[in-house]
Amino acid sequence: MRKPVPTFDPRAMREIPANVMQRYDIAGPRYTSYPTAPVWDDDFSEADHIRALRASATSGRPLSVYVHLPFCESLCIYCGCNVVITKRREQATAYLDRLEEEILRTADLCGAPHRKAVQVAWGGGTPTYLPPDQIERLMALLAESFPLTADAEIAIEVDPRVTTREHVAAIARAGFNRISMGIQDFDPAVQEEIHRVQPYELTRDLIAWCREDGIDSVNVDLVYGLPLQTADKFEKTIELVQTLSPDRISAFSYAHVPWLKPQQKKFKEADLPRGPEKFEIFTRLVERMTDAGYEFIGMDHFAKPDNELAIALRTGALWRNFQGFTTKSGTDLVGLGVTSIGSFDDAFTQNVKDLPDWNARLDAGRLATHRGMWLSDDDRIRRDVIQDIMCRYRFEPAVTSKQHGIDARAYFAAEIAGLPALEADGMLVQDGRGGFELTSRGRLFVRNVCMVFDAHLDPNAESPVFSRTV
Repeated sequence: MRKPVPTFDPRAMREIPANVMQRYDIAGPRYTSYPTAPVWDDDFSEADHIRALRASATSGRPLSVYVHLPFCESLCIYCGCNVVITKRREQATAYLDRLEEEILRTADLCGAPHRKAVQVAWGGGTPTYLPPDQIERLMALLAESFPLTADAEIAIEVDPRVTTREHVAAIARAGFNRISMGIQDFDPAVQEEIHRVQPYELTRDLIAWCREDGIDSVNVDLVYGLPLQTADKFEKTIELVQTLSPDRISAFSYAHVPWLKPQQKKFKEADLPRGPEKFEIFTRLVERMTDAGYEFIGMDHFAKPDNELAIALRTGALWRNFQGFTTKSGTDLVGLGVTSIGSFDDAFTQNVKDLPDWNARLDAGRLATHRGMWLSDDDRIRRDVIQDIMCRYRFEPAVTSKQHGIDARAYFAAEIAGLPALEADGMLVQDGRGGFELTSRGRLFVRNVCMVFDAHLDPNAESPVFSRTV
């Protein structure tokens, strides 16, 4: 039985010396996977993808299914997602036809009819770009192709600006039980700057419709570090979010990556809160949400104490995958649609990012494989260690040794030798047996701690790959 997760004290955020903050404010992965996507192999082929799916079919592992719906009516300048901006609805209809073919082909290869799916998630883009009848049609095919458990989590991301009352009714009829909606910031000046004008009343009404139609879990997304944000102004957004009483809150750090997302070049660098200024915005959010009774799950997620995510944190059952933190552990993830990612016990896969290329491959009766990676034994060992640090905030060599049949203290001798420096910075407490437990400060910089165990990081990379940890 795993030890309980260490408690979190938000006061730790006020006790971080400036030199420590500066030293840990570096570019680093978010560890929704290990190894992380930038090191995957472009030579990973369709044959490799098929092999991974067929191996999954014999694994006995439960399935998680992700569906990417890339279409949006307009571009939010801050956005880092893979999107297609168009008002031509016929593009989405054609996409749906091809997506249904991909569903049938993939379900057959991974043996889905003889397995159980415990998680389905639709992301984008804007899934409610589809009209209500297409949402129900697509979900019906998914449920038929990937049989769902009675307690399956079925989630959808929506944009309140384009989601109608009819959309919500269709989402509920289709069986969705979790809905996630972007807010980012309620400040009008920030909304104008990021090209996402969304009045409070619009979001309030959408959440009310969800409650009326019995959608059990409502998540809202915030983004901190956006241009023109200040800690004092963001207090108003926090107050308004609390009046909405969402079950979960995801507060993402804005990733300023103009070398990857050219539209972000429209922002003035001087308008972006950096370092201590940005961290103060996040500090206020953590303090206000924990004062209001929410539990700090980790990194940038909060949940009400009776939410299954908070329960999973307390019981050690929390898991992390490309959907973020989840309760559905030990799954194989099947990715469907343009740019979607699959995650299996020994492999990662990713579909092509270009919509015409994806279309052409589906029309040719092929999988739309772009790249991927076969995991080595070392990758799998480090993946499980990083999963423990991200979700249980500790490293226990005895657990890793038993799990992988190794002497983990010897295997990670170099990493363990570096722990005193992290302990001196107040990030962790060593247990005298080669392991450690993160402090409250360490939970805020969990990405940095995980980087110690990342064998693929290139400290001499000439160009940045990841967003900053602060």
